[in-house]
Amino acid sequence: MCTEQPHRRLSEREFQVCLMIVDGQRVKQIAATLSLSVKTVSTHKTRLLLKMGMTNTAELVRYAVAHHLVE
Repeated sequence: MCTEQPHRRLSEREFQVCLMIVDGQRVKQIAATLSLSVKTVSTHKTRLLLKMGMTNTAELVRYAVAHHLVE
């Protein structure tokens, strides 16, 4: 049985994108801030949601709040 918290499975970049999404930033804003393409940020978002077993941003926000990843 894996007891690792889902956010611990993320790469550093995926975690960074995760925090920015939870902070309310849109994919286009994140792409500009990180000097990445919108497609790359969208891919990171898709992968982090899959790794965390989530289907949408609302679930991600609830998780982040519950695990004190945001203030």
